[in-house]
Amino acid sequence: MYAPTRDQARQFLFEAWSKFRASQPLSGLEQMAVDIIARHPEYHRLLEDPARNVERDFPPERGEMNPFLHLSLHLAVAEQLSIDQPPGLRAEFERIRAAGDDEHAALHAVLDCLGETMWQAQRIGTGPDAQVYLDCLRRRG
Repeated sequence: MYAPTRDQARQFLFEAWSKFRASQPLSGLEQMAVDIIARHPEYHRLLEDPARNVERDFPPERGEMNPFLHLSLHLAVAEQLSIDQPPGLRAEFERIRAAGDDEHAALHAVLDCLGETMWQAQRIGTGPDAQVYLDCLRRRG
């Protein structure tokens, strides 16, 4: 399993956005990232200035959302949905999406549950629990 460092993950997002803006060819994963970035215009300026933002911190105690974490969670969810992993994820996403009108809002519900699942796993020192993830989704929508 590929586990990029914080800087590698950020560099990937910077480079994908830069290549897109320069009309250069993109890999499949870069295209997926660009599609997600395009849905988040509030992050475009940040991604257009890597020198200033690669080391930037976004402390939650100051109420700041980490845009790199947010985009990375979107990428993870897109991958998970494409292969229905954990099994049942796609059905829960579709149920949440059907309950509302906004696909992006449904994706954010999944992101919230993934983030909660990852936080719990880190807190107790285990791997992510698929059942915790799916149970969180079942409480949504």
